[in-house]
Amino acid sequence: MCLAGNFRNQIECGGGALMRAASNGTSRRILCVFPSYTSSFGTFEHSYPLTDGVRAFMPPQGLLLLAAYLPREWQVKFVDENLRRATKEEFEWAEAVFVSGMHIQRQQMNDICRRAHEFDLPVALGGPSVSACPDYYPSFDYLHVGELGDATNQLIEILSHDTSRPEAQVVLTTSDRVPMTEFPIPAYELADVKKYFLGSIQYSSGCPYQCEFCDIPGLYGRNPRIKSPEQIIAELDRLRECGMTDTVYFVDDNFIGNRKAAMDLLPHLIEWQKRTGYVVRLACEATLNIAKRPEILEKMREAYFITIFCGIETPDPDALKAMQKDHNMMVPILEGVRTINSYGMEVVSGIIMGLDTDKANTAEALLGFVEESRIPLLTINLLQALPKTPLWDRLEREGRLIHDDGRDSNVDFLLPYDDVVASWKHAMAVAYAPEKVYARYQHQCDSVYVHRMKMPVPDEMKTWPNIRRGLVMLRNIFWKVGVLGDYRRVFWKFALGRIRRGDLEGLIGCTLIAHHLITFARHASSGKQNASNYSIRLREAAVPAE
Repeated sequence: MCLAGNFRNQIECGGGALMRAASNGTSRRILCVFPSYTSSFGTFEHSYPLTDGVRAFMPPQGLLLLAAYLPREWQVKFVDENLRRATKEEFEWAEAVFVSGMHIQRQQMNDICRRAHEFDLPVALGGPSVSACPDYYPSFDYLHVGELGDATNQLIEILSHDTSRPEAQVVLTTSDRVPMTEFPIPAYELADVKKYFLGSIQYSSGCPYQCEFCDIPGLYGRNPRIKSPEQIIAELDRLRECGMTDTVYFVDDNFIGNRKAAMDLLPHLIEWQKRTGYVVRLACEATLNIAKRPEILEKMREAYFITIFCGIETPDPDALKAMQKDHNMMVPILEGVRTINSYGMEVVSGIIMGLDTDKANTAEALLGFVEESRIPLLTINLLQALPKTPLWDRLEREGRLIHDDGRDSNVDFLLPYDDVVASWKHAMAVAYAPEKVYARYQHQCDSVYVHRMKMPVPDEMKTWPNIRRGLVMLRNIFWKVGVLGDYRRVFWKFALGRIRRGDLEGLIGCTLIAHHLITFARHASSGKQNASNYSIRLREAAVPAE
């Protein structure tokens, strides 16, 4: 049981009262259901069988924030269908169902709506997908377009008086957002955080840049809104109280979107780490030009950030200029990666294929970049045009949007479609060959992780439950990869080196990710995975049959 189980009744954090929706005194029963993800680079589901009970990637911020915002008198249950399906009994208990998700979860969201309607329940949908494309979701009773704000209060007011399904769909659009400084702590106590690969936390919303393919500025604005450092510390404390002892990921669109705010937060994170014994490691997303900010990188190192996701997108300067990502050229890309590495932080990167600037040799150039950068994890995707982006608008003007669910991309590439997909499959097969993946992780262990702060093992990590957890993962790894795996020789070459150095933590961490990457890439190169995280092709397989 989470120690924070009774915290939904508290509204104090960091000395200030946090926002909670008003109520007319009516009690309601709300079932919040988060849809499952289709398999992708970022779901890591192939790693889970090697762990001690991990079943999903990260707790969803949106629904847990909403659950904490609802009136105190309302009862809330939360189900993440990446962990398990919502049950008949839970639908029977509920008076209304709330759903949230991204474009990649579209089929699964519609499936939840269908199941809820079988119990004649009103279903409200919010989140980034419906905010960008309300017309994608004609079956839902209520559409919540935009962030937490007056539309949320309108929805609560409606349901306070009547939980019957409306005769026609009701669209509620936020015009007055709740300031992030008044956000309540997400209801982490409703989520079984120990079953997640990572914890999640949000400090800011929005990004000052306007990359052609990105929908973040269109959805959340170019002037990042932020929480207070005190809120973040309270949220980290709550995650720890709920059992999170691994890595916590800042889901901000760009951690340095407001550099002053980032610098204001980092000293608080450093003090929190000192107070709690550096049990939790931190990760985030940031633009590559963070490499030009040594003062930020040094503070991040002290705060125990271990990973930064940088949207490199392409090593081709002409392509970066075309996609309006000139800020990636403020420092040579390889130099930027090495600078970040020198502070002990591993770089994870996004790569896009199918750009207008791509040539016949783009895949080989990309593979050369992978070798030279030694980045272990690059999410290689085909270009997909998202609504509310400059890319969508341009391709629509050019007549190059293709609405065909059987394709891996909705873009009419300048190169032949089959050639682009074949190049993607080739890049996946070569970049994620076992010997290539483990060579890159060997470099990380030898040349990157060694720059991290040397910390004594916290007492909390010496407890029997944590030791047992590590032993279970080692047993699973040694058996499923070291004995049954068809790349076991490559694995043992890496593993024995880690064992000789006493680095069991590095052995476990690298092997978990490597196994997912190798397995996912094999599925991808054989056509069993989408070539884009946003492609609808194959997504129906993620909706289980009744």
